[in-house]
Amino acid sequence: MKHTVILVGADKGGVGKTTTCRSLLDYLNERSVLPRAFDTEAPRGTLQRFHPDISEIVDLTQTTGQMRIVDTLSRTDVKASVIDVCAGQMVRTLAALRDMGFLEAVAEKRFNFIILHVLGPSIASLDEIAETAPFTDDAHYFLVKNKMNDTTFFDWSPTTSKAYFGKVKCAGEITIPKLNEMAYEQVELAGTSFSTFVADRTRDGEEAGYSFVLRGYVRTWLRAVCAEFDRVHFHDIMTARSAKA
Repeated sequence: MKHTVILVGADKGGVGKTTTCRSLLDYLNERSVLPRAFDTEAPRGTLQRFHPDISEIVDLTQTTGQMRIVDTLSRTDVKASVIDVCAGQMVRTLAALRDMGFLEAVAEKRFNFIILHVLGPSIASLDEIAETAPFTDDAHYFLVKNKMNDTTFFDWSPTTSKAYFGKVKCAGEITIPKLNEMAYEQVELAGTSFSTFVADRTRDGEEAGYSFVLRGYVRTWLRAVCAEFDRVHFHDIMTARSAKA
């Protein structure tokens, strides 16, 4: 099984990028793919707060931070690296991956590369898609609509869609459904992963005593998220098995 690098980014903050990373990490663990994660919101990262055991903060704008991720891909038993890209740095990060030769290595089938592009609610997201197009030829490129914050997304006309989507090889769309607001707030306060909250455990593994009702909402939501990743054959891509179109 080749190492899979999963880049989760957006050129705008507040679109649910980190929430997407958190749900993805729970999905990978559920599918028995042990992941590691890199939080690029240096010096303080939101992702690491919820997944401290498997994540670390790196500064992707610095060469040393890039080395910390890419130079260790072949030296770890972990086969999935999730990178939570700092808001506004997606195109710059992709350009750095190209310049260091990583995209060439992906083209040579040495690594799997998946891009999760978390969209905003406005048509400006189309410009973001156009900017990422030069870097997606050999990647599995997914558009993500995160509805956690009651975000409503515009509908693209066929003509507009063709003008932008014709430039990228889009592997599909992933929708992160809305989670009950009180349940989401309690997970935030607990500072744990979604799956740890469902298991009624603290970050230290102690019994937590969380609400049965709120844990139920999170459990149902997490199942829906996992089903969405399965729908686009995410696990099959990572394990290099043939996936249906």
